[in-house]
Amino acid sequence: MAAGHGRHAQLLAARGLRVEAIDRDPQALAALAAIAGVTPVAADIESGPWPRAGRTYDGVVVTNYLWRERLPDIAAALGDGGILIYETFAVGNETLGKPSNPMFLLRRGELLDWARAAGMLVLGFESGRVQSPRPAIVERICAWRAGGSTIPPAID
Repeated sequence: MAAGHGRHAQLLAARGLRVEAIDRDPQALAALAAIAGVTPVAADIESGPWPRAGRTYDGVVVTNYLWRERLPDIAAALGDGGILIYETFAVGNETLGKPSNPMFLLRRGELLDWARAAGMLVLGFESGRVQSPRPAIVERICAWRAGGSTIPPAID
Protein backbone atom coordinates (compact mmCIF):
# COMPACT_ATOMS: atom_id res chain seq x y z
CA MET A 1 0.00 0.00 0.00
CA ALA A 2 1.11 3.53 -0.80
CA ALA A 3 3.85 1.93 -2.87
CA GLY A 4 5.33 5.10 -4.32
CA HIS A 5 8.20 4.13 -6.59
CA GLY A 6 8.04 0.57 -5.31
CA ARG A 7 11.14 0.04 -3.19
CA HIS A 8 9.48 -2.73 -1.19
CA ALA A 9 7.50 -4.09 -4.15
CA GLN A 10 10.74 -4.56 -6.08
CA LEU A 11 12.45 -6.24 -3.14
CA LEU A 12 9.58 -8.69 -2.64
CA ALA A 13 9.25 -9.45 -6.35
CA ALA A 14 13.00 -10.10 -6.56
CA ARG A 15 12.47 -12.78 -3.93
CA GLY A 16 9.89 -14.48 -6.13
CA LEU A 17 6.68 -13.13 -4.60
CA ARG A 18 3.75 -11.85 -6.64
CA VAL A 19 3.12 -8.25 -5.62
CA GLU A 20 0.32 -5.74 -6.13
CA ALA A 21 1.69 -2.24 -5.61
CA ILE A 22 -1.09 0.24 -4.82
CA ASP A 23 -0.51 3.99 -5.07
CA ARG A 24 -2.43 7.03 -6.28
CA ASP A 25 0.42 8.28 -8.48
CA PRO A 26 0.39 6.50 -11.86
CA GLN A 27 3.73 8.09 -12.78
CA ALA A 28 5.40 6.63 -9.71
CA LEU A 29 3.92 3.22 -10.55
CA ALA A 30 4.85 3.34 -14.25
CA ALA A 31 8.33 1.90 -13.81
CA LEU A 32 6.94 -1.00 -11.79
CA ALA A 33 4.93 -2.31 -14.76
CA ALA A 34 8.16 -3.62 -16.29
CA ILE A 35 9.19 -5.58 -13.21
CA ALA A 36 8.34 -9.27 -13.29
CA GLY A 37 5.97 -10.21 -10.49
CA VAL A 38 4.70 -6.69 -9.82
CA THR A 39 1.21 -5.53 -10.77
CA PRO A 40 0.84 -1.76 -10.30
CA VAL A 41 -2.60 -0.60 -9.17
CA ALA A 42 -3.37 3.12 -9.46
CA ALA A 43 -5.99 4.06 -6.87
CA ASP A 44 -6.59 6.95 -4.50
CA ILE A 45 -7.28 5.07 -1.30
CA GLU A 46 -7.97 8.25 0.64
CA SER A 47 -10.86 9.61 -1.42
CA GLY A 48 -11.91 6.68 -3.59
CA PRO A 49 -13.29 3.25 -2.80
CA TRP A 50 -11.05 0.48 -1.50
CA PRO A 51 -9.63 -0.90 -4.76
CA ARG A 52 -9.28 -4.50 -3.60
CA ALA A 53 -12.54 -5.09 -1.73
CA GLY A 54 -13.13 -8.77 -1.08
CA ARG A 55 -9.57 -9.82 -1.95
CA THR A 56 -7.14 -11.24 0.55
CA TYR A 57 -3.38 -11.52 0.49
CA ASP A 58 -0.65 -13.65 2.03
CA GLY A 59 1.09 -10.49 3.13
CA VAL A 60 0.51 -6.77 3.40
CA VAL A 61 3.32 -4.22 3.67
CA VAL A 62 2.76 -0.57 4.57
CA THR A 63 5.57 1.87 5.30
CA ASN A 64 5.65 5.60 5.91
CA TYR A 65 1.91 5.94 5.42
CA LEU A 66 -1.12 6.35 7.68
CA TRP A 67 -4.75 6.85 6.72
CA ARG A 68 -6.71 5.54 9.70
CA GLU A 69 -9.95 5.18 7.74
CA ARG A 70 -8.29 2.34 5.78
CA LEU A 71 -7.06 0.34 8.77
CA PRO A 72 -10.17 -1.92 8.71
CA ASP A 73 -9.61 -2.56 4.98
CA ILE A 74 -5.97 -3.44 5.59
CA ALA A 75 -6.96 -5.90 8.32
CA ALA A 76 -9.61 -7.44 6.06
CA ALA A 77 -7.09 -7.78 3.20
CA LEU A 78 -4.84 -10.02 5.28
CA GLY A 79 -5.76 -13.62 4.51
CA ASP A 80 -5.63 -16.59 6.87
CA GLY A 81 -2.00 -17.31 7.67
CA GLY A 82 -1.02 -13.90 6.25
CA ILE A 83 1.74 -11.65 7.55
CA LEU A 84 1.42 -7.90 8.12
CA ILE A 85 4.45 -5.63 8.16
CA TYR A 86 3.59 -2.03 9.00
CA GLU A 87 5.91 0.84 9.91
CA THR A 88 5.15 4.52 10.00
CA PHE A 89 5.73 7.71 11.92
CA ALA A 90 4.52 8.22 15.48
CA VAL A 91 3.82 11.05 17.88
CA GLY A 92 7.09 12.77 18.69
CA ASN A 93 8.19 12.84 15.06
CA GLU A 94 6.92 16.41 14.82
CA THR A 95 9.99 17.45 16.83
CA LEU A 96 12.27 15.97 14.17
CA GLY A 97 10.56 16.96 10.92
CA LYS A 98 7.82 15.78 8.60
CA PRO A 99 5.26 14.45 8.95
CA SER A 100 4.25 16.65 11.84
CA ASN A 101 0.46 16.68 11.43
CA PRO A 102 -1.14 14.49 14.15
CA MET A 103 -3.43 13.00 11.47
CA PHE A 104 -0.38 11.22 10.07
CA LEU A 105 1.29 10.24 13.34
CA LEU A 106 0.45 7.09 15.26
CA ARG A 107 -0.44 7.43 18.90
CA ARG A 108 1.73 5.37 21.29
CA GLY A 109 0.85 1.71 20.91
CA GLU A 110 -1.75 2.39 18.21
CA LEU A 111 -0.47 -0.28 15.80
CA LEU A 112 -0.25 -2.79 18.61
CA ASP A 113 -3.80 -2.10 19.79
CA TRP A 114 -5.17 -2.16 16.23
CA ALA A 115 -3.52 -5.46 15.29
CA ARG A 116 -4.69 -7.17 18.46
CA ALA A 117 -8.24 -5.83 18.06
CA ALA A 118 -8.23 -7.15 14.47
CA GLY A 119 -7.43 -10.63 15.78
CA MET A 120 -3.79 -10.79 14.73
CA LEU A 121 -1.00 -12.39 16.72
CA VAL A 122 1.80 -9.89 17.21
CA LEU A 123 5.15 -11.43 16.31
CA GLY A 124 7.17 -8.27 16.86
CA PHE A 125 6.59 -4.64 17.80
CA GLU A 126 8.87 -1.64 18.24
CA SER A 127 8.19 1.96 19.10
CA GLY A 128 10.75 4.70 19.36
CA ARG A 129 13.46 6.70 17.68
CA VAL A 130 15.39 5.49 14.64
CA GLN A 131 18.44 7.15 13.10
CA SER A 132 18.29 5.73 9.59
CA PRO A 133 17.47 6.66 6.89
CA ARG A 134 16.95 9.86 8.92
CA PRO A 135 16.08 10.55 12.56
CA ALA A 136 12.40 9.79 13.14
CA ILE A 137 9.96 8.46 15.72
CA VAL A 138 8.26 5.34 14.39
CA GLU A 139 6.17 2.36 15.31
CA ARG A 140 6.62 -0.93 13.50
CA ILE A 141 4.83 -4.22 13.77
CA CYS A 142 4.95 -7.69 12.31
CA ALA A 143 1.72 -9.60 12.92
CA TRP A 144 0.18 -12.87 11.79
CA ARG A 145 -3.43 -13.72 11.03
CA ALA A 146 -4.03 -17.27 12.25
CA GLY A 147 -5.33 -19.57 9.60
CA GLY A 148 -5.08 -23.16 8.41
CA SER A 149 -2.03 -23.64 10.65
CA THR A 150 -1.96 -23.07 14.40
CA ILE A 151 1.75 -22.25 14.44
CA PRO A 152 3.05 -18.88 13.22
CA PRO A 153 5.77 -18.98 10.59
CA ALA A 154 9.44 -18.95 11.56
CA ILE A 155 11.11 -15.58 11.20
CA ASP A 156 14.60 -15.69 9.74
